[in-house]
Amino acid sequence: MPQKLGYLVPEFPGQTHAFFWRELRAIEEMGHSVRIYSTRRPGSGSCPHAFAGEAVSRTRYLFPPSLGAVGDLSISPRRLGRALAYIRQLSGIGIRDRARIVALLPSACELARDARRNGVDHVHIHSCADAAHLGALAFILGDLSFSLTLHGDLSVYGKNHASKMRHATFVSAVTVPLAEQIRQISPMTDAPVIMMGVDCGRFDAADPAPPENEVFTVATVARLNHNKGHRFFLRAMAQLRDRGIALHYRIAGDGPEKASILQEIADLGLQDQVEMMGSLDEGRVLELMQGSDALALTSVRQGEAAPVTVMEGMACGLPVICSRIGGTPDMITDGVDGFLVDQEDVTAIADRLALLIADRDAAADMGRAARHTALRLFDHRANAQKLVKRIFQR
Repeated sequence: MPQKLGYLVPEFPGQTHAFFWRELRAIEEMGHSVRIYSTRRPGSGSCPHAFAGEAVSRTRYLFPPSLGAVGDLSISPRRLGRALAYIRQLSGIGIRDRARIVALLPSACELARDARRNGVDHVHIHSCADAAHLGALAFILGDLSFSLTLHGDLSVYGKNHASKMRHATFVSAVTVPLAEQIRQISPMTDAPVIMMGVDCGRFDAADPAPPENEVFTVATVARLNHNKGHRFFLRAMAQLRDRGIALHYRIAGDGPEKASILQEIADLGLQDQVEMMGSLDEGRVLELMQGSDALALTSVRQGEAAPVTVMEGMACGLPVICSRIGGTPDMITDGVDGFLVDQEDVTAIADRLALLIADRDAAADMGRAARHTALRLFDHRANAQKLVKRIFQR
């Protein structure tokens, strides 16, 4: 039966939130109503996508809370006492972090009160950081049922995860390794693996296919962040240049490492081979992928789980060169629908690129295999159905 569901994403909408929008729209296509919540309003211009205006207008922002929500804290001393006890038992955090969680109490009241008034009896939260504390407090203060999705290594999302998850109906993970992390710290928590997805009907190879680029062209769509590893791909390009192999590299995204990436390009003498494209909306990302020969994501360290840009590239029929990180070994069969390389292995990146450049037919075959994998694993409607089915099992 159609139901009204809450859907909470911190600082929504943002640059990387297209997959959240796809998922909630897929839930609505099933006939369910979605009430969108977020912690605070994002900065102006932080979301380049066409849906940004509609998303902002539909989102109920919980911070700053209303005076009514602050007043609700005095209605039930027993519930407030339980909420404060929840905060007191949190371990390994200092006074400042504890005070920050105490400050979530009015917003948790706001969430519970708004959900009650709008017929929402369950909210799904796409975070295991402070937003998960918010869900736990809304449950304690207002009996609001909630579930969580973990998108990256637990260590990235703070501490006290078992406390955050104790009252959740389930905590889904976007990869198998992340589900194992959940079970290790909270063995009694139901931890299904439910990927986010891409619109495989829209993200597809260009039809008709464009002529092959004269120079092999590789795209990376990722925030300009140190952990995204752009520098390792650039160093692999320099190795190939020294072998007499040329390629063109298009980098889409923005972020704090822009200056250092530009400096790396200059230091390696790659100015004529690299194009910095800035932050792109979803339509231009699709154009970029359809005009490229391969996709690269050479991330390092933690924080990467099931990269949506890899899903999008594979859906567009691109062979992918990707680090072994997070759930990428579950997404890519090495040598079949893409290449997996060890983190920071510049020579391996260069060698895989050389293989693709030397044999365009083999690269095209790998791209077709990638498309088949995307249809089987990454379709956003199929994965949204899995999430909704699990919510209704509560």
